[in-house]
Amino acid sequence: MKSTMNRLMLAAGLATLAGPALAHPGHGGLVSGVMHPLMGADHLLAMVAVGLWAGVTGRPAAVATFLAAMAAGAGLGLAGVSLPLVEPAILASVVVFGLAVAMARAGSAAALGAVALFALAHGQAHAAEATGATGLFLAGMLAATAALHLAGYALAARLAGNRVAQGLIGGGVALSGLWLALG
Repeated sequence: MKSTMNRLMLAAGLATLAGPALAHPGHGGLVSGVMHPLMGADHLLAMVAVGLWAGVTGRPAAVATFLAAMAAGAGLGLAGVSLPLVEPAILASVVVFGLAVAMARAGSAAALGAVALFALAHGQAHAAEATGATGLFLAGMLAATAALHLAGYALAARLAGNRVAQGLIGGGVALSGLWLALG
């Protein structure tokens, strides 16, 4: 238990160093696409939280839903369709996904719909920041996002029903989202 808590504290500390909440525009290429979700705290926290929520609730469809909707949001952005309130939706997703982890609620089809709506916003933001080799950027972004989801899912397996740790991690993610929104 102590080793797990030490790892969680280290992960939380590293997450605070992930970079500015809102990533900077003007990225292109595969490496930039892979790095982008890792460099913004809002993206990093939301992506890991989706995987963690999917793992603690036994709803792996949340991961597939997020990836598909994020790709759709990126496609809309590249096609020139602009969604409203993208940045507030991204920050809200961090809070909502954190609370979902803390409460470990499986939810319903409506919960997957919320995952999809938030993912559309994440995809739109990523597409807005892609320049140059946008196809490679988006492929890298999807690969990194999938890896972050899988990291969250793996963390859920390690927690294996430890409701206290789930609550602490989820609450920490939600509070981080509030801090990012207010900062």
